[in-house]
Amino acid sequence: MMMNKSFKADGFLLFDGGMGTMLQAVGLSMGELPESCNIKNPDMILNIHKAYIAAGADVITTNTFGANRHKLKDSGCSVDEVIRNGVRIAKEAAGDKLVAHDIGPIGQLMEPYGTLSFQDAYDTFKEQVIAGASAGADLILIETMSDIYEAKAAILAAKENSNLPVICTMTFQEDGRTLTGSDPMTMVNIISNLGVDALGVNCSLGPEDIIPLLARILEYSPVPVIVQPNAGLPTLIDGKTVFDIGPEIFGQYMADMAAMGAVILGGCCGTTPEHIKAIRKAISGLKPVRPEVKKVTAVSSATTTVVLGEEVKIIGERINPTGKKKLKEALINNDMDYLLREAVAQRDAGAHILDVNVGLPEIDEKAIMVKAVKELQSIVNLPLQLDSVRPEVVEAAARVCSGRPIINSVNGEVKIMEAIFPIAKKYGCLVVALTLDEKGIPEKAEDRLKIAGRIVRKAEEYGIDREAIIVDCLVLTASAQQKEVKETIKAVALIKEKLGLKTTLGVSNVSFGLPDRELLNRTFLAMALTAGLDAPILNPMAEAMVKTVKAYNVLWNIDREARDYIRSCSLSGDRPVVKEKEGSRDLKKIIIDGMKEEAAPMVRQLLTELDGMKIVDGYLIPALDIVGQKYESGEIF
Repeated sequence: MMMNKSFKADGFLLFDGGMGTMLQAVGLSMGELPESCNIKNPDMILNIHKAYIAAGADVITTNTFGANRHKLKDSGCSVDEVIRNGVRIAKEAAGDKLVAHDIGPIGQLMEPYGTLSFQDAYDTFKEQVIAGASAGADLILIETMSDIYEAKAAILAAKENSNLPVICTMTFQEDGRTLTGSDPMTMVNIISNLGVDALGVNCSLGPEDIIPLLARILEYSPVPVIVQPNAGLPTLIDGKTVFDIGPEIFGQYMADMAAMGAVILGGCCGTTPEHIKAIRKAISGLKPVRPEVKKVTAVSSATTTVVLGEEVKIIGERINPTGKKKLKEALINNDMDYLLREAVAQRDAGAHILDVNVGLPEIDEKAIMVKAVKELQSIVNLPLQLDSVRPEVVEAAARVCSGRPIINSVNGEVKIMEAIFPIAKKYGCLVVALTLDEKGIPEKAEDRLKIAGRIVRKAEEYGIDREAIIVDCLVLTASAQQKEVKETIKAVALIKEKLGLKTTLGVSNVSFGLPDRELLNRTFLAMALTAGLDAPILNPMAEAMVKTVKAYNVLWNIDREARDYIRSCSLSGDRPVVKEKEGSRDLKKIIIDGMKEEAAPMVRQLLTELDGMKIVDGYLIPALDIVGQKYESGEIF
């Protein structure tokens, strides 16, 4: 990484501090775009950069935070002109120091919160990246991101349109999450696996409040960590914004963070060259700390991370048209509401991850898969497993997924691995590895283990960590291949013992063609769990299967004090699951679940029976109260 060349003898890399604070101090008018100064008043920007170099900064950040087509639309300045001048000025000041091309948020909410599409965001960032790279920037700093989906668009734009090192920082609120709900672990799990060279936190709060966020980031980040806090909290004094932490105290906080393991340091809002000078002084004599990083197999949505191996995690299997007439019809008719209802029902029944398969010859699988992923991640907060045999479908879905998904699947065939592993590496996906190859499924567990080992070695050739591989030892039907059933159980145990990898199985295959399938399924599930199965793929609506998982978690000392088991029993009351009749969905539940396409027809139906105010008082207000409570508690965003 180019940045390594500029690390000081003390092992730290020191960025500069705030630009807005400095511009306001020298007379930037209210409402004036700071980026326009690159053209209208370049000497002002040059002098600020020089002040930071004099203070000891190793990296100068260009004055291009908001230099995108949306923010510059009515400014009379072009994106290319502003960025080229910004890089030129920074390079003039920096001398032999590094220049970071600064890219901030676009300034519009992305879908589903707003109208900005992922592709529009990507195209906006692409234009900025090309301008900065061609102007001679040394690295790209994507900063102050509050939406991880927008951060992903920016990272992909940077990596696909330049060869520069990429750093990405996000900003967090007092509740420890970004504006759109990502926690530090989720941020690390998604961003680090997109191939950034460093990641971390900036802006947000004062340094004291950033320390617990930094600790969580350092716990999981496999790449260097950057921290750039504000100089405390702003207050208005005599019409001017003043931050409440001075250079000396700020420098000490930064030394504390360096001692925790942050190796790239700097400042954000309210910081000045004096703050940067204080950091340099405070870290003199310190040596970088390389904290031990937890290696986990973790899949994420934009707001939720599920770690395999901590307890048994259920992968919901119902979004798959095989053998499901209604789902097949819905996909053919482009009816996403049916698919979303399935997703919500599985979530409510206890699924932790959702498998998504829309493969039908009658439809454009790629287009429908992309639409399904977008719709699903707008309604449910569960991570997704992208299930398709077509690499182009998998890539299209992985690209628009706002989290870190699982790809289902690869196998031991070289051509399959060569098609899927580049996609997994680029988008940071986990991969299900099926223990079959050109010769089919081996009868013996030992031979399935060998295939799994070959897949892992091939994945590592592509730079994919072994923790990203989830092995499926393949369930065969007891009706046709009875003696192979126990080989699957044995194979799961061997994978755990010899490779130490996480495992998954499509449990219900075992009972195909036999009576009392649920009895066979739950018995086989219990056997597989005891052998080390981490993530069974099953129907969460089958209450007996979910109860088997929860009972296992108790008996295997995973669910301590049986808390989750007792809670789930008290919620269900051992009542059987009753399927809803068509049209019987309650309006309040529809609103809480965010099913906007269902809400309007339901209201029109109720208006034929009830007065409008009764609908408002009886359905809308109670539903919105619950939505508000869920938002306040961090359940929805």
